[in-house]
Amino acid sequence: MIKPTGVSLVVSFHALFLFLPQAALGASAQPGTSPGLTQSQRVNWTSSGVQHVYGLPDAKPKDKGTLTLSAAGLSFAGKASRSMIPRQSVVAVSAGNERVEIWGMKGQVLRAVIPNGGGVAAAMVMHHRVDMLTVEFADDHGGYHGAVFFLPAKEATRALESFSTMPIVPRELKSNVCQDGFVHPHSLLLAAPVWQQAEVPAAYRALVYEQLFDRLRQVQGVDRVYRDGEANANQGCPEYTMQLSINGFKEGSQVKRAVMGPAGFFVSTTQMKFDATVTDATGRVAMQEQIKATTRGETESTNVAKNVAGKLAKSYSGVVKKANESELAASRGMAPKR
Repeated sequence: MIKPTGVSLVVSFHALFLFLPQAALGASAQPGTSPGLTQSQRVNWTSSGVQHVYGLPDAKPKDKGTLTLSAAGLSFAGKASRSMIPRQSVVAVSAGNERVEIWGMKGQVLRAVIPNGGGVAAAMVMHHRVDMLTVEFADDHGGYHGAVFFLPAKEATRALESFSTMPIVPRELKSNVCQDGFVHPHSLLLAAPVWQQAEVPAAYRALVYEQLFDRLRQVQGVDRVYRDGEANANQGCPEYTMQLSINGFKEGSQVKRAVMGPAGFFVSTTQMKFDATVTDATGRVAMQEQIKATTRGETESTNVAKNVAGKLAKSYSGVVKKANESELAASRGMAPKR
């Protein structure tokens, strides 16, 4: 009996992908042109096989479904959630792409048991290109949001072309200036990061903001987190403001990290470097430090945003803890701990 070699297994994988149905790869559907539809109901673009990565309200991360653009807005219909962004709320749309593992962790385990070095060759076959579509928009209160989607190859370009037929109305997002208002205790304003010092793809910008926003809301002792641009004067001024400034970004390659095996843990990593500053309502600096985050191994490059968010939330937790201790000490007439 002849044992299969790693190369023959890879060829089998390749043949499998060549004969996968186009629908399984997420082919785009044709825009609806039925004469019975109103202008707002007519579909300009739609694509199946879409994965919501993060940032869309009412939609679960990693939920898969269909993304549709009409005059009314951009809607996502997933297996576990549904959400829609009104057309007039969209601020910007961007496209980018990266390669991701088709079979995820199962693929990594399978490659590990392929003999004769076949796992390295299989890594090239088991990664495929997906597009990233980033939609930046404002909510009903003016708060900034960024939603990121994985789309089948070339679909993000088609989405941008469809958006261009209905130009986005320029809209500048500004942090709400709170004057003569009371300070909302244990609240934080997460300002839009400053990106001028480094070129950063829109998907990474949006994911850092959204991941950090959600992590900050989970910090013990935080009562409220405001978004950039959110009208919050009637709820009180934020007690603290967090400002991020990125001064370094390097996008690695998940494919190279996978192909190089153990060496991929150190080669072609995705890296981000931030300066983070937290000031209180009087302008006094409560936290100032540099945050570095890296994505290694076979994880998706965009996971670097989760790394950033975790480190910053942990640092801010220390600020909150120190402030609470000072408040407690003051209420008891004691000197705060240093």
